Amino acid sequence: MDDKPKALADAIPPNKHPKGLYILFFTEMWERFSYYGMRSILVYYMMKQLLFAQEKASNVYGLYTGFVYFTPFFGGIIADRWLGQRKAVIVGGILMAIGEFMLMSQGLFVPALILLILGNGFFKPNISTQVGNLYAAGDHRRDRAFSIFYVGINVGAFFSPLICGTLGEKFGWKWGFCAAGVGMLAGLALYLWGQSHLAPDNVMKQAAASEEKKAEPLTPEEWKKIGALVVLCLLNIIFWGTYEQQGNTMAVWADQNTDRMIFGWEMPASWYQAFNPAMIFIFTPVVLAFWRWQEKRKSEPSSIAKMALGCLLLGASFLILLPSAHGVAAGGKASLFPLAACTLVLTMGELYLSPVGLSLVTKLAPPRMVSMLMGMWFLSSFFGNYLCGFIGTFWEKMPHQSFFLMLTALACGAGLCMFALIKPLKKAIGHGHEEAVDV
Repeated sequence: MDDKPKALADAIPPNKHPKGLYILFFTEMWERFSYYGMRSILVYYMMKQLLFAQEKASNVYGLYTGFVYFTPFFGGIIADRWLGQRKAVIVGGILMAIGEFMLMSQGLFVPALILLILGNGFFKPNISTQVGNLYAAGDHRRDRAFSIFYVGINVGAFFSPLICGTLGEKFGWKWGFCAAGVGMLAGLALYLWGQSHLAPDNVMKQAAASEEKKAEPLTPEEWKKIGALVVLCLLNIIFWGTYEQQGNTMAVWADQNTDRMIFGWEMPASWYQAFNPAMIFIFTPVVLAFWRWQEKRKSEPSSIAKMALGCLLLGASFLILLPSAHGVAAGGKASLFPLAACTLVLTMGELYLSPVGLSLVTKLAPPRMVSMLMGMWFLSSFFGNYLCGFIGTFWEKMPHQSFFLMLTALACGAGLCMFALIKPLKKAIGHGHEEAVDV
């Protein structure tokens, strides 16, 4: 870290955060509004407008949501070496806005998805790493900052299905995509307006020093930390492969197999996509309070243990749907309540894994390659989303009870592997990071 984050830290009271955090918060909120708004109607659009079979729609969904998390690895490299994190975010935002508006034309479906994938590659890793840039090394507020930032992600994800989903289902799919594009432009405008509140990125630091800093070889300690991140990323693939069923097979379950009538009014199926983000910002303070309570009693789990618990919670969530699946198999429809309960437990699993992982990356990554390693973290989501699409192809090939049990087995298996690897991973991370990541 350079002197700018340290100066920011010294100038701000210890319990407050720099203004730049809230610029990044709302920028990411609007970008996630755009992404999740489009995603909330993507499967429905393919099946009902493009007339794709469910299996084909599942494969396309998995490929798209997978590649969205594949390109950040390369976007991180480009930002670290040449473009800088700020310019990369701007380029990414422009490409994604164009892609959303292109989706309004049915004939531009594939080119639009390609632009969205490329844009996210520039945007995703470089907005997250800028949160860490605001804080000096060792500043305890960094962990809290990622919790705040993660809430921003889910505020956008909550409102997007309600707006984009309703417009798409009730007035035409193109208007849902249009709303997603407008949201991306709003986030980009806010980001440009708030530039003065952000910390300089690595490229800006080099320009200020008027010299090209030579690349230094990684130390053995840095290699061990990177190796630990790689292992966690590999296990995360299974987590995301099961978690992302929300936008795939679970969206089909909500549409085709769930009674959505509420006092005579039928809830749009796309509104199901708002359940998870709503629970994120409702229950994040509860989870944080619980971790603080554990910390006072010196029983708070380490960051890796939290991630393992997250996998187990995710696996347990699908067990809630087994009675409903039995009823659907007998010819009935499932109640909305078990779906909401499943999402609640699933959300707890996400809170134990996702923000903890984001914070851990910025702590362990060498500063000169932090965006690339953040991209590597999202690379696990690429493989996870591709796995999600592959798993989804079994939705119509096996009983739903067996399908949910398969999801449980996959997620719990990943969690048990994490528990088994806690000691060697903590040893690789080093003594300074063995304590729990309090996010």
